[in-house]
Amino acid sequence: MAVNDWKKRLNVVYSTNPQFKYETESADEQESLDPIKQDLRVMLDKKNRGGKAVTLVTGFRGKDADLKELGKILKTRCGVGGSVKVGEILVQGDFRDRILTILIDLGYKAKKSGG
Repeated sequence: MAVNDWKKRLNVVYSTNPQFKYETESADEQESLDPIKQDLRVMLDKKNRGGKAVTLVTGFRGKDADLKELGKILKTRCGVGGSVKVGEILVQGDFRDRILTILIDLGYKAKKSGG
């Protein structure tokens, strides 16, 4: 009996074409750039958050694991919670200046941006 791994088949429910091949996820994740080559933006965001402010870090290019590690460092050094979603780091509260300093100390090219 063949294993029906439906998670590997994307965007198709059924096909009558006998030569049809299912699309599979490609695990081609781009290499993380060196910190000095990253162009990170630090901004304050209050939209759709019930009036609460979060500091948002965007522009990271690289592996998700490296982004999560950077997010963990920022949240730990600020002493607050947050998350890493869709290529962005969210840190609870207004920590733009502190995060900017931390990123520059880590060797990243970062600057404040309007949000």
